[in-house]
Amino acid sequence: MTFIVGLTGGIGCGKSSASQLFSELGIDVVDTDVIARQLTQPGGQAIDSIRDVFGNAFLTTEGALDREKMRNLAFSDNRARHQLEKILHPLILQETLIQIEHSRSPYTILVVPLLLETDDYNPIVQRILVIDCAERIQIARTMARSQLPEQQVKAIMAQQISRKDRLQKADDVIVNDRDIEFLKAQIIQLHQRYLMLSGNGSKASN
Repeated sequence: MTFIVGLTGGIGCGKSSASQLFSELGIDVVDTDVIARQLTQPGGQAIDSIRDVFGNAFLTTEGALDREKMRNLAFSDNRARHQLEKILHPLILQETLIQIEHSRSPYTILVVPLLLETDDYNPIVQRILVIDCAERIQIARTMARSQLPEQQVKAIMAQQISRKDRLQKADDVIVNDRDIEFLKAQIIQLHQRYLMLSGNGSKASN
């Protein structure tokens, strides 16, 4: 199996921007958020189970998951959130493994927003890369991007591991608090490091 770098970070830290830059360097990216959206599109593999558990009220007229309605439920009802996770997480992991098997780049970036909140990916991730920025920047970016109120953004952040704990668990850290060129420079440096590590054929250490 290819050398796997798990990319994670809090909401609004810039996981998508970072993964896009790795992709531009010729690195295969497997993104669990993208997989989740595919599973919950009309006819997606998770739709029948979601309908069975939550009913048609949480599907759009086209038959996709109503993401906004489900997000509101999940953040107000822990039981509902766990039910949704029980449906989605095994399917996401299954598709992740399939995509990794098809990876042909020297290493693979695996984007998992909740990488450090779950043990699911421990057996396959060999290095943890955290993208980080100040919490005030997270909030501002997410509000601008997703048109969510500040309190809802803070509620999402509260469901994630703390910034301090995330940084403690990181093997590598990208600081994303400036412009795209600053981000790109860090990724090019990490790219060279990961090329070396993947060439070793052994598990990386700090």
